[in-house]
Amino acid sequence: MTDLRKTVETFWATAEARDWGAFEETLAEDIVYTLPQTRERISGRERFVRFNREYPGDWHLRVERIVAEADQVVTWVHFTVGEEEMYGIGFFTGDESGRISAFTDFWPEPYEPPAGREHLVERY
Repeated sequence: MTDLRKTVETFWATAEARDWGAFEETLAEDIVYTLPQTRERISGRERFVRFNREYPGDWHLRVERIVAEADQVVTWVHFTVGEEEMYGIGFFTGDESGRISAFTDFWPEPYEPPAGREHLVERY
C-alpha cells in the first residue's frame, strides 16, 4: 500500500503549483468530493480536477497541519483568495493503490465569541 500521507502532501503541493497533471495522479478515478456546508458533491476525477482548475480568483494555500493513519488523513489548510483568508479542514480516504478516493472538505466561518468570557481568553 502506498503512503496516503505522501499522496495528500503531493495533492496540496500540486494544487498550489497548478500542476494539474500531477494533481490528477493523486486521485482515484472514482473520487467523491463532498462539501457538507454547501451540500455539493463532485463524483469523478475529471470533474474534480476541473472544479479546482476553474476555481475563481488568485488563490493560494498553505498546509498548517497533517494528521495521518494508514488509510485516512486529515489536513488543516490556510487558504487565501486575494485579501480574503480562510481555513479548511479536509478528511481524505485512500484506495488500495494509495490514491485519494474520498475527500470531505469543511470551511468553517469565523465568528465573534459570546460575551462574558473575556476574563478567560486572549484574542488574537
